[in-house]
Amino acid sequence: MILWSGASLASTEGGEPLVVRYPDMSSPLDQRNDYFEQLLRLALEKTRDDFGDYRLQAVPLRVPQGRILRLLSAGEKIDVLWSMTTRNRERHLRPVRIPLTKGMAGYRLLVVRSDDHARFADATTLEALARHVAGQAADWPDTDILRHNELPVTTSGYFSLFTMLRHGRIDYIPRALNEPWAEVAQRPELDLKVEPRLLLHYPAASYFFVRRQNAALAQRLEQGLERAIADGSFDELFFQHPSQRPIFERAELSERHVLKLTNPLLPERTPLDRSELWWHPDMTDDVIADSAQHKVGRP
Repeated sequence: MILWSGASLASTEGGEPLVVRYPDMSSPLDQRNDYFEQLLRLALEKTRDDFGDYRLQAVPLRVPQGRILRLLSAGEKIDVLWSMTTRNRERHLRPVRIPLTKGMAGYRLLVVRSDDHARFADATTLEALARHVAGQAADWPDTDILRHNELPVTTSGYFSLFTMLRHGRIDYIPRALNEPWAEVAQRPELDLKVEPRLLLHYPAASYFFVRRQNAALAQRLEQGLERAIADGSFDELFFQHPSQRPIFERAELSERHVLKLTNPLLPERTPLDRSELWWHPDMTDDVIADSAQHKVGRP
């Protein structure tokens, strides 16, 4: 493993490639990470000429998110991870402040029991939604966000949430837009569905994080992402990746009733003033179609 010191990651001629270790949390029932792995590769590829060759190394980690954050902070096992930002995380880790899903993580659909979705027909206010109990993992920032907005939450591990929902221990699971349909399809025996009317929204950003002392890797990732934004390859990956393309075709976002929540965890330095970094549901189809034309720069 290459150790970083100073501000440069440039490789010496004939030197070993930079090894960048990231957590592999995928499983047959959890394939959410491919987009982020591709985006990480894209950022490193965009900076190859300046900083040298690289090699990505997936480190299998089947542990809670909080444990992975602590491993990164201690410089153990991994060099980078992707996660929703919070004030506390930015105090202990070094963020690369480019929203990886353009703020999409703050838009949440509800996974519910198929025979129960009519219960949510009258949930047109947060007060009405508060009559139902959400399920979340204890170390997800969303848990604190929901509770801050006075929505009841029961916590458990990610995989057990869906079984808890089936057995009536919780009433719904809020999921990011690119998550719920695949999660429902992977569990047909539980007879779950995506609630068709509601959309929760709070401002949120998912970033790459590195260890606080690793300014050099943060610099390389930021530069690579900025180049991908400038040449259109970031948007191409965002809009055309198989895990996200269906969102724009099936979510019917403009038809949903939006419940707005506040996010007390959002750091002050979140780049909300850079409109090119954010996505919103009323973006025109032309924006999505244009992204398909930018077949440039993909590794």
